[in-house]
Amino acid sequence: MAIYNLGSINIDHTYRMAHLPAPGETIAASSLLTGLGGKGANQSIAIARAGGAVFHIGCIGPEGGWTAERMAADGVDIAHVSKSATPTGHAIIAVDDGAENAIILFPGANRQISPGAAQEALARAAPGDWLLLQNETSAGVEAARAARARGLRVCYCAAPFDPEAVRAILPFTDLLSVNELEEAQLAAGLPEGALDPVARLVTYGKRGAAWREPGREERVGAFEVTPVDTTGAGDTFLGYALAGIDAGLPLDQALRRASAAAAIQVTRPGAAEAIPQAREVADFLADRA
Repeated sequence: MAIYNLGSINIDHTYRMAHLPAPGETIAASSLLTGLGGKGANQSIAIARAGGAVFHIGCIGPEGGWTAERMAADGVDIAHVSKSATPTGHAIIAVDDGAENAIILFPGANRQISPGAAQEALARAAPGDWLLLQNETSAGVEAARAARARGLRVCYCAAPFDPEAVRAILPFTDLLSVNELEEAQLAAGLPEGALDPVARLVTYGKRGAAWREPGREERVGAFEVTPVDTTGAGDTFLGYALAGIDAGLPLDQALRRASAAAAIQVTRPGAAEAIPQAREVADFLADRA
């Protein structure tokens, strides 16, 4: 099977500092790391490094060619990554000594994806394949509708949280991925029972994650590690989980593998660069068998 990811591609500028700045406060950063990021790119690389077949649908600006090349080097199919005159999306990320972060996001070219381009990219998809999408690009509703019509399964990562986007995409969603805060926002912003027919994958940071669907709940704990940077941990978890499910792994194994991948990822600086290879995850799990 295959996973088609309508996803953001960003250039991340990560600044390390003693603590996150308060309003009006100026803090000198101790280091700067510039690299590939964006929820979409992170998830595509996690899928590829987990061994999945992933086709990325995205858009970059004139200065962003290296981001697509980096994804391709990891085995991501970038045939449907287009170029725009609009600058590549970028994020300014502040990370403190406790590994907490604050992020300013500029969407840029991620909002230049046309519905036609997204639908064209799905033309070769087969029933049973996955469409993965987030709230960092344009054309999400149109892509989800087209995917459902072609018999694809749709995984929607409802981040950054946008209640209107959720209401529009939810009717076409098979699997909804959120973190603890987004789960609470969903409960507050949607009618009671609206989420009942949809499977949910909820991440709780140090408290692990849970898969919920009618008649079933599967929980997985988080591995105890010393975090360095938590940016992209949720993307790593989702990418590995979806790759495992797509490959036919039993759900508990797919989630445990995803938890291990996220545990390794947070011990390294950066987002996409920090995502582990499948062999590293296998070794990590073998040491804890």
